[in-house]
Amino acid sequence: MTRAPVLFRVDAGPKMGWEHFWRCMIFAAALQRRRRTAHFLSRLEPAETLLPPLKRGGNEFLPAEAEAGSRADLDQTLREIRRLQVAAVVVDSPAVEEVYLDALRSTGVAVVSIDSHAAQVFSSHLVLNPLLGPTREGYEVRRGTQLLLGSRYVMIRSEVRRVRLMRASEPAQPFRAIVALGDDDLNNQSGELAKFLLNCPRVGRVDILVRPHHPHLKELQALAASCPERLEVVSEPGDIPVRISRSHLALTAGNSWSLELACVGVPQLVVVQSEVHWPTAHRLEEAGAAACLGWHANISAGTVRQAVTTLLSDPLERISMSRAGRKLIDGRGPDRLVTALEIVLHPLSQPVSIAAAA
Repeated sequence: MTRAPVLFRVDAGPKMGWEHFWRCMIFAAALQRRRRTAHFLSRLEPAETLLPPLKRGGNEFLPAEAEAGSRADLDQTLREIRRLQVAAVVVDSPAVEEVYLDALRSTGVAVVSIDSHAAQVFSSHLVLNPLLGPTREGYEVRRGTQLLLGSRYVMIRSEVRRVRLMRASEPAQPFRAIVALGDDDLNNQSGELAKFLLNCPRVGRVDILVRPHHPHLKELQALAASCPERLEVVSEPGDIPVRISRSHLALTAGNSWSLELACVGVPQLVVVQSEVHWPTAHRLEEAGAAACLGWHANISAGTVRQAVTTLLSDPLERISMSRAGRKLIDGRGPDRLVTALEIVLHPLSQPVSIAAAA
């Protein structure tokens, strides 16, 4: 079995967000466990923050010359495919169109698309939706394309999945709440929601979980400095799983962080920040793992206060949410995705007949 590398074509920055990059990092970490090297052909901003974790994971970095989906970008990607002799190409960008994917597939390598919009026709070998929607009916694919959808393929960080064992039961009081709006705080609402939580009488402490590249990190740290006894901003990757394990509830946005918290078993109140996250928020609410408070522009301090007070006053409801989340998301999605890719790369040469097997 060949151990040829895998090429990732993904960008990250203020314009396109960072969620695409971090879920590709989870995929790359799973590939490392199968002894496949990942090469990232990317435009990263800020590079000084994003490059160190990429290289610490044993991945290789190649600077992209143009935006994903352009003709110049396609030419560079094809050159790197030939030079590196990769086994597969993973594309995670809503700007990439069908013609781009056709050109990649014509090289003979396996093509994997990561997409949650379902806004085009896909000719890739595999199409992964790391969220809980859209469903199969929303995608239009070519013949021979496999769809990997649903909770079995949710991308969970290994360090977060390990917290499942630590949080088998609810932590001791006083009540701790976290604000985790994900890799892309699209509306800069983390600080506002943290203030709402601080005004809830039963909440003892609030943690704001953000990435080090958050564009408003200094503002959030200044807010935390004004109330150091009850509010803290946590941006170090090693500290985030610990805070998750100690929390009693979370305010999330229906994105990949919401799914990670459901995997751990943290009750959630979801404030949707982007249209693409509506299906995930609704699915979590239907499963009983979260309560959706609605669109971010319609959220008020009174809405949050009432929802938090109701949840903290009902221990059975919190236990029910925790169990529902852990049942829905088991955290093995990255390993299942790598197995699916290996099957595509090494198909059976021909079916074995019953007579021959006998």
